[in-house]
Amino acid sequence: MEKILYLHIEKLPEGVYLATSESVQGLIAQGRTVAETLEIARGVARKLSEAATNV
Repeated sequence: MEKILYLHIEKLPEGVYLATSESVQGLIAQGRTVAETLEIARGVARKLSEAATNV
């Protein structure tokens, strides 16, 4: 099942991108590009979701 996830992505002074989400507690992802950051955030969200259902 897919869900829509709203992310806040910002470019840090170090030149990397940081993604966070108010709708998924604990989601933090960092990448060198926006695309890489989105891919990492997708994986983190999936793992957080799986962990929540296994509790």
